[in-house]
Amino acid sequence: MAEVSNQPEEQDADAARLHALGYAQELKRTMSGFSNFAVSFTIISILSGCLTLYGFGMTTGGPAAMIWGWPLVGVFVILVGLGMAEVCSSFPTAGGLYYWAAKLAPRNGAAWSWFTGWFNLIGQVAVTAGIDFGAALFLNAFLDLQFGFAATPGHTILLLAIILVVHGALNTFGVRIVAVLNSVSVWWHLIGVLVIVGALVFVPDHHQSASFVFGHFVNGTGWGSSVYVFALGLLVAQYTLTGYDASAHMTEETKNASVAGPRGIVNSILVSLVAGWVLLIGLTFAIQDYDGAVNSSTGVPPAQIFLDATGAATGKFLLLICIGAQLFCGMASVTANSRMIYAFARDGAVPGSKIWHRINKRTQTPTNAVWLAAGGAMVLALPYLWSKTAYAAVTSIATVGLYVAYVIPVFLRLRRGDDFERGPWHLGRWSRPVGIVACLWVLVIFVLFMLPQVSPITADTFNYTPVAFLVVLGGAGVWWLASARKWFTGPKVQGSAEELAAVEQELKEIG
Repeated sequence: MAEVSNQPEEQDADAARLHALGYAQELKRTMSGFSNFAVSFTIISILSGCLTLYGFGMTTGGPAAMIWGWPLVGVFVILVGLGMAEVCSSFPTAGGLYYWAAKLAPRNGAAWSWFTGWFNLIGQVAVTAGIDFGAALFLNAFLDLQFGFAATPGHTILLLAIILVVHGALNTFGVRIVAVLNSVSVWWHLIGVLVIVGALVFVPDHHQSASFVFGHFVNGTGWGSSVYVFALGLLVAQYTLTGYDASAHMTEETKNASVAGPRGIVNSILVSLVAGWVLLIGLTFAIQDYDGAVNSSTGVPPAQIFLDATGAATGKFLLLICIGAQLFCGMASVTANSRMIYAFARDGAVPGSKIWHRINKRTQTPTNAVWLAAGGAMVLALPYLWSKTAYAAVTSIATVGLYVAYVIPVFLRLRRGDDFERGPWHLGRWSRPVGIVACLWVLVIFVLFMLPQVSPITADTFNYTPVAFLVVLGGAGVWWLASARKWFTGPKVQGSAEELAAVEQELKEIG
């Protein structure tokens, strides 16, 4: 992890680099390297992604696919993260991926930037929706067990709305309180995993065999190919290990950003990879009542495992640990999402850009963008009221959309070759092989998660990801051809050195 330094010259160097990239220091640069790492680690949230998709994983390959799919996916995710981190070191801006695409493209930089930005934006909104929707599901399960508040779609959506309002309010108070909570979240996740796994190891009288945990294969999809089913099950790991681009989006608020940002990306993946594997193994060993499925009256299989393995009181306590982690995760996701919206709006690429780029001069945070992120997540989750496949679709949209945005700058950096101007954190001679494998892997998952997950294919089982993806791609494409290509030139500079200094001075006087 990045070292923390409070020296004024480091702050000056960060501001100077941001000026060279064309932007004023509008956001408060108060985050340490650890806080930057904490945002990405919190958004990855192994206690969110792993557990909310655990039931899906138990039908698409079962324990064998989840336990061995996790490190398999992890290796490729690390390569994607390494490629992103190298580019982040050269361009430490809140715009992140879409800014990188514009600067790295040999030609048509505006078009590359436009589509990268929109895939990143939709992917981030979908991730926020998926995270807080998962938190609402788990919270509804707890309230059902404790107070009889039935786990219905209507109740879950109501809880989601409340959670999003709370996360919007927290992010409105300023980056300092969010940074503190993100730092707390790291330890909540790490200690929480140890407490959960410890309870599942030492409390139950019975555990599943190693052959079950590491070798039992389940095909509850209706498809005949075990290879295909195993591949579908990789969504559990691939969806969980997303969101680490948050370290890039927070670089304008991070000290020593050109080093701390890349380290935040890579370290958040590595720590999540290890802790997540331990969690999955511990949870699967603890399954008590298994008759081909983990049945749960609340619709949350991990909650049932907790209850069966440790009893009602301890099971509810473990469930609360998960809910707390998921709430931390959703809060950080709104933070990162709002910074991306702010940066994209700063360059005029979002309808109503003047509204969403507006900074709260008291807190120096993009308050309006915070509420757009929360509102967009709510809209994406509403179809759950009439379709229970909506959650799976949201996770697939998030995974595909984000990874397309992740890999475009890596691909463009490959095309640059030796012309790429490296930052202080780079891969040296490993840059090219890492980039090639990362690009190929994203191509594989792009196709894989578009494919049908259940057979036979009906209105209830249809994978809506291709439709949603085409809507996003088509909408962005039509807007580009009809209008944006005439005026969108990619990331804009905010002015001369004197004009940037004037913006910063105004914010200092108000602050």
